[in-house]
Amino acid sequence: MKIVVASDHAGVELRQEMADEARALGHEVTDLGPAPGVAIDYPVNGAKVGRLVAAGEYDLGMLVCGTGVGISIAANKIPGIRAVVCSEPFTARLSRQHNNSNVLAVGARVVGPGLARMIVNDWLTAEFEGGRHARRVALIDDLENPPASS
Repeated sequence: MKIVVASDHAGVELRQEMADEARALGHEVTDLGPAPGVAIDYPVNGAKVGRLVAAGEYDLGMLVCGTGVGISIAANKIPGIRAVVCSEPFTARLSRQHNNSNVLAVGARVVGPGLARMIVNDWLTAEFEGGRHARRVALIDDLENPPASS
């Protein structure tokens, strides 16, 4: 899969760990930065990754800020994005299996490197189960694009 990663300045080191884990699993990773020491506001890269995933240029995205919350909110403003904040592997895995999440956000002030790698591993190795979950994801998608009323 093609994966795009980005962070704000608080998440640089953890973003690199997560990107390395994705590469170790055999995925192609594009890192949008920022470089160490470069300050950037989390909504900028959250939206950038969201747009690239929503446009189909990348299969999935991964984001990091201090808590993972702000950057995920920014990504979720982009139609078609289902960004999740995960602090442990179980939620990461189920977010793919049940919610077909397409962007993973992690907090650099919440999660250490080893746990972040486990979260990425579980998220990337899980697959959407479809079935009853597909109906629910469609209901979420309808919130962005409500069907025309009769």
